[in-house]
Amino acid sequence: MKKALTIAGSDSGGGAGIQADLKTFQELEVYGMSVLTAITAQNTLGVHAVYPMTVEAVAKQIEAIGQDIGTDAVKTGMLFSAEIIETVSEQLEKYQWENVVVDPVMIAKGGASLLQQEAIFSMKRSLLPLAKVVTPNIPEAEVLTDMVIRTYEDKKEAAKRLYDIGVKNIVIKGGHDENESESTDLLFDGAEFYTFTSKRIQTMNTHGTGCTFSAVITAELARGSNVYQAVLTGKDFIQAAIEDGLVIGQGNGPTNHWAYRKRKYIKELAGS
Repeated sequence: MKKALTIAGSDSGGGAGIQADLKTFQELEVYGMSVLTAITAQNTLGVHAVYPMTVEAVAKQIEAIGQDIGTDAVKTGMLFSAEIIETVSEQLEKYQWENVVVDPVMIAKGGASLLQQEAIFSMKRSLLPLAKVVTPNIPEAEVLTDMVIRTYEDKKEAAKRLYDIGVKNIVIKGGHDENESESTDLLFDGAEFYTFTSKRIQTMNTHGTGCTFSAVITAELARGSNVYQAVLTGKDFIQAAIEDGLVIGQGNGPTNHWAYRKRKYIKELAGS
């Protein structure tokens, strides 16, 4: 049984955070576990309140997993504060977990800040060097690299800067690209650049796409996939989730976490 751990915030609306991660792990037949870093009061209209966990509570949750169950891969999402980031980094080093995927969650879809300003330095200093993969969107990559990203060449430069920090593989997501017809993700492994392009879907229902995408990569690494294959599966999974989206709530609705599995099932039936 392959296992994956998500260290992230709770989304009461169920579209993002640990809820999205656990749904994704389940869809990919990986046993999911969670460490809560914060509780959010959240729905499709936005984040209404954030209640961070204590540093001790975060550490104890990780220790409970590390001392008994263990894990094949770890994903970090919303970490909120420098203190929590430092604690998580210490625990990751303590248990020597190698398949670490960092989704540097900073801003919610509705614009609410999910990472304190002083935490950015801690993320760059302590957490990113432990990551096997980091998955920033363009605004997050701009903050982490202190540069403006507008072109493909800008993405490549940002990826190089993140690699120099110590990240082994960088995926800069294309959801914020200015291209209205396509979305292109860029993967850099320190030697080669790879691109993953998909048709852009015009929809409001994209809440949790970043969490879900990085959760797929985490699950696939737990299953033994290499980084390229994990990102490719992540791209296919999230494209299906957006294309077969759900209409829930009055604002930015969630993606459809079972769309990828359902499509595979229908394809298998057609071929049998």
